[in-house]
Amino acid sequence: MQIVCVGGGPAGLYLALLARQSPARPEVTVIERNPPGTAHGWGVTWGEEFLDDVYAADPVSGRRLRAAAKVWGDQVVRVGGQEPVHIGGRYGYCVDRSRMIDVLTERVLELGGRVEYERTVSDPAELDADLVVAADGIGSRLRAARAATFRPTVTTGRNQYVWLGTPKVFDAFTFAFERTDAGWVWAYGYPSSGATSTFIVECAPSTWEGLGLSADGGLDVAAEIFADVLSGEPLLGPASWQRFKEMRNETWRAGNLVLAGDAAHTTHFGIGSGTVLAVQDAIALADALSGVSAKGVGLDIALDAYDRRRRAALTPIQGAAMRSMRWFEEVDRHLAADPVRVAWSLFDRRGDQAPWRYQAHLATQVEPLRQARRGITTARRIVRERKRERSVHHGQ
Repeated sequence: MQIVCVGGGPAGLYLALLARQSPARPEVTVIERNPPGTAHGWGVTWGEEFLDDVYAADPVSGRRLRAAAKVWGDQVVRVGGQEPVHIGGRYGYCVDRSRMIDVLTERVLELGGRVEYERTVSDPAELDADLVVAADGIGSRLRAARAATFRPTVTTGRNQYVWLGTPKVFDAFTFAFERTDAGWVWAYGYPSSGATSTFIVECAPSTWEGLGLSADGGLDVAAEIFADVLSGEPLLGPASWQRFKEMRNETWRAGNLVLAGDAAHTTHFGIGSGTVLAVQDAIALADALSGVSAKGVGLDIALDAYDRRRRAALTPIQGAAMRSMRWFEEVDRHLAADPVRVAWSLFDRRGDQAPWRYQAHLATQVEPLRQARRGITTARRIVRERKRERSVHHGQ
């Protein structure tokens, strides 16, 4: 069987490396329209469940991704110049997107897959393959070529946002809200690597216009607004202000063409799940293909199973992401409360926190209790890492 993955991001690369390890060992080619070494974006973040998934699917790439990642061990909410509020028991992993792409590309090549660069594919008919995976992003040309079958729908958010970097290295995942004469502006800051951090800036359209921002500018304005949060460090572009677009498709399959990653779905960046979901798509597709023979027998059944499984899994996640997006679109109402209440509302913006957790949230604001909770969280993380490694050794 021959598989072609169009798009050299996490979904396409991870599917390629998993497919090469299947019993059928199909020929796999990843086609990327950009030159090598030009992966865009700043940092990506994930949690323990992601590491559990990748360790189970391919321990080699799992270990390499963990080694490349940095741990952020706290979440902080800053409202203007008021005392920061802590969200306890939260931590995650982050890495430069370019480093993640390098790790996955190296693994694909080690396993005998091929990666072609600087090639654009607009129609699956151009490809001689038993299976074509459209992992070419939200603007997918392949999805557009079969739009009548996929029937995509896009819901556009109200706010303007821009994805930036900064030399300021954050120890905690930081939500910062600053009031300007034009309205509230807020940012999401978290470490990307040892040298930089990701810094996403967002605001209502009226605020964006009031500040005199343009589609490809405003770095100095944003850096001035968040000067205290950034410790005087600059913001790094390029700047490309846009409005979030939620992508859904009525089916993820059109014949031997299937969607994965942002071509199939998007979730608001406020929940930070895009990369995780893309890799989980790849894992689910590889699992569905595991029973397909080298001659492609059973391929239709496998692709139908993948379609049903992943669309069902994404429905509640996209619903939670939209609730998160709406919270930020109604930020004026939420910021009228005191900072501790603001932080709790932000934490529960998807409506998935039990009421009793509010008392734990209040306790987290007490320094000795916060340190004790952080120690427990660190211990749990270490235990989970050791358990993950033991499961790999037992499986070998």
